[in-house]
Amino acid sequence: MTNQKKKSKRKLRIYFSDFYGVKPEALRDYGAFNISLLNDLPLFIDPFLLFTSKNHEYQNLHHDIIEYVKFLKLKSHRDISDGLLKGWFYFPEIKQNWLGFSKVGNAGRGLGNKFAASLKLNLSTLFQNFGEEEGISPHIEKLTLVKNGVGRDNISDFTCNLIVGYLAKYTEAFAANHIDPSHLARFNVPKVRFDKRTETWAPAQFTLPRFGKDFVLLTPMDMLTKDESWINHSNLVEDYATILAAVPNAQLRAQVDQYFRSIISTKPTKEELTEALEKVIKKYPQVLDVYIAMKEKTASEAVRTSASKLAAAQAFFVAQLTEFADLLDEKTEFYETKPSSYAAGMERVKFIKHVIEEEGGYRLFYINRKPVRRETDLQIMFKLTWFASDYSADSEVNGGRGPADFLISYGSKDKTVIEFKLASNTHLADNLLKQAEIYSNSSRATHPPIKVILCFDDKEIEKVDGLLKRHNLKGCKEVVVIDASPEKPSGSRA
Repeated sequence: MTNQKKKSKRKLRIYFSDFYGVKPEALRDYGAFNISLLNDLPLFIDPFLLFTSKNHEYQNLHHDIIEYVKFLKLKSHRDISDGLLKGWFYFPEIKQNWLGFSKVGNAGRGLGNKFAASLKLNLSTLFQNFGEEEGISPHIEKLTLVKNGVGRDNISDFTCNLIVGYLAKYTEAFAANHIDPSHLARFNVPKVRFDKRTETWAPAQFTLPRFGKDFVLLTPMDMLTKDESWINHSNLVEDYATILAAVPNAQLRAQVDQYFRSIISTKPTKEELTEALEKVIKKYPQVLDVYIAMKEKTASEAVRTSASKLAAAQAFFVAQLTEFADLLDEKTEFYETKPSSYAAGMERVKFIKHVIEEEGGYRLFYINRKPVRRETDLQIMFKLTWFASDYSADSEVNGGRGPADFLISYGSKDKTVIEFKLASNTHLADNLLKQAEIYSNSSRATHPPIKVILCFDDKEIEKVDGLLKRHNLKGCKEVVVIDASPEKPSGSRA
């Protein structure tokens, strides 16, 4: 398996620094996250970090965002034309920052008709006091705290739309000092500045890194977080009892509690609790202000938590992924095997198994000595590794051959689907028996799907082994089990 001949280290292109010949340290010193230009990374802008920042530019950005939402609130009470609705309430995805929850490349859905309708309705009803709250500052995350509001990725997209001018200026300044002019071009960026007098968005031109026919935007690390924004719906549900106890008005507190008890069962499920709380919020939206006031008091913790999450993401998606790709290149023929058929795909999977089990690659799937537990993180890491290439910044990377829905598929006449799963996945049996086949059929694959399962300890290995035996899949060559446990007996497991 291991290539005995010493190979010269190839220059793999995965990150912004790789494509534009920039030292990663230069990005770090500038404060920008070293994004991948192969696929979105699961990070997003948290507007609370703008609000609580000591950076006056960030504070001004947050102020401008709030002012624009207040403008939308004024317009939400009126009947407006489809054209104005699109101009004011629609926010196409800013895919050029390569951050978010896109499963394929960097193309997300953006915020269209559904978002616009929900935002217009909520600003004219539930949030009609937006910007005039007592005892707290206004926060756009408030819009995520109801069921028919918007989610965390939508809030990030919304925020990115409203600060895209700043991101473009921020990127332009870095590019002027660190990127060869041959990799730059002049681009027109829409919706950079909102003119209150004409009530229209104005575009602006910037000299930015060129990637194919599009541009790339950098994002400051201290704007970013992972998993959840500081003000979020899940936390609201989990801390409901504490929030209710913090309602200062005794009469209101009693009314809220009485209403909540009248609509909840004795032993509610998590779904029933969430549904009941959403009804409480619609009837008593003041509860949201109490929750937000509590979050404001822990602003310093928000900064520390986000910094910790970002450091972990930096370690896993950049440092450890780079080392994993280097190991594959050094110890195997992984990057000399073109991903164009079932045989080549299986060979690549075997190379991955070898590096993880025999070459110490297992350690790169641990953060702070704990194994990765988010399957989406694992899948993104494998995708970035899989499609690392020698493409230049001018190439159309992932043009029609990239991964789809956490699957690695390639070729049109000779297609194979490869799916990566964690052994801890509670739906692993269903995935093994049905999911990959469904994906394979829907993508018109010409070969059986290859299913790769990553295990982190003996219990997980035993679980998978028993599962394979029960379903007569033991020995099936399309199911590849990888042992990523810290301690292994001599010789890799079958």
